[in-house]
Amino acid sequence: MTFAGRIALVTGAGSGIGEATARGLAARGATVILAGRTSAPLEALAGSIRADGGTAHPRPTDVTDRHDLEALIADIEAGHGRLDLAVNNAGGHNDFKPLHETPPEESDWVFDLNLKAVYNGMRAQIALMLKTGGGAIVNTSSIFGLKGVAGIAHYVAAKHGVIGLTKAAALDYARSNIRINAVCPGATETPNLLRVTGGDRHALDPMIPVGHLGQPGDIASLILWLLSDEASYITGASFSADGGMSAG
Repeated sequence: MTFAGRIALVTGAGSGIGEATARGLAARGATVILAGRTSAPLEALAGSIRADGGTAHPRPTDVTDRHDLEALIADIEAGHGRLDLAVNNAGGHNDFKPLHETPPEESDWVFDLNLKAVYNGMRAQIALMLKTGGGAIVNTSSIFGLKGVAGIAHYVAAKHGVIGLTKAAALDYARSNIRINAVCPGATETPNLLRVTGGDRHALDPMIPVGHLGQPGDIASLILWLLSDEASYITGASFSADGGMSAG
C-alpha cells in the first residue's frame, strides 16, 4: 500500500489506534494532519514521524465542537488544497454504570464525542472531498456497535449509530468516488481500556477467544487497508477486529 501524495486526517491521533494509524499513513507517504484534544501528544507524535522521514502536522481540535471541526477542514483546504483520506477515530467513555444512574451530562458528552463528532466531521470532510474528486473515510465504531453490554448504554447506542451513519452516508456518496467504511475494534490495549481495567493487561483475556488483547497496530492495519486502493470496491461495510469476541 502507498499513500504517496495524499492528504490524510486522523482524529484522536494522540494515542492508541489513532497514533498507530497516523504512523502507518505517514510511513506510506501520506501527509498526515493529527487532530486531538491536547497539543502535547500531537506535537510529540509529529516530531517522531518527522524523525522517521514522514510528514505530519499537529492540529489541536475539540471534535465535540462542530465549529472547531469545520475550522479544521477549512485549515486543511487552505494549507493543502484537498483532503483525500479521513479517519474519524476519537471516542471514549467513562466508568460503567446502569443507564438510570448515568448523569445526563455524561451521556451528552458520550454522544457528542462518539457519534455527533463523526457526523459533523464527515459533513465537513465530504464537502471538501467533493471539490477535489473523492476520497476514503473510515469511522471507528466498536464491538459494542455490533452487540450490547451492560453499563454503558449511551456508548453502545452511539457506536451502533456510527455504523448506521456509515452505511447511509456510503450510499449517499457511492457515485461520487467517496468510500465510507467502519471498523469495530474489540478489547484493544489503549490508554482508555487500561484505565477501565486498572492497568491490568490480562483482565479480559478469558473473554477473548484468541486469549489476549489486541494492539493498536492490529486495528490500524485494517484501517489502512480500507483507506487504500486495494479496498476500492468496498463501501458501507463494517469490519470487526476483536480476536473473535463477536463470533460467539
